Amino acid sequence: MPRYLLFIEHGETRREDPIPEALLEAMGEFVNEHRKSGVLVDTAGLRPTAEATRIRSSRGKLSVTDGPFTETKEVVGGYALIDVGSRAEAIELATRFMDIHVRHWPQFECACEVREIESEPAPASASAAGSSGVDED
Repeated sequence: MPRYLLFIEHGETRREDPIPEALLEAMGEFVNEHRKSGVLVDTAGLRPTAEATRIRSSRGKLSVTDGPFTETKEVVGGYALIDVGSRAEAIELATRFMDIHVRHWPQFECACEVREIESEPAPASASAAGSSGVDED
């Protein structure tokens, strides 16, 4: 079953705004429902970029920069790791998540990026290599 990572993006300054209680309650119900069903593997908000560190590789060298990052307009403020049957299901779940925000905090501007996690290629079968892969003593 494919896994998807949902990135919740918003302006950095939104962290200063109080979150409406109705949103917290609705999100709690949404999270509990999907954890119980096994669809929601993990989710959390992220600390501000002022507390972050960026390690960049450029021209064969690494640089380390502590936040905040002045060039950042939108940040990944949270994530959700989901386990669903298809891309359509991932988009439907992300849409439901975003709708909770629209209903309970309409002035909050954010985006949810849905990205499938690449699967590792299946290992070549032992039989294809001419062996059953089983020790036969």
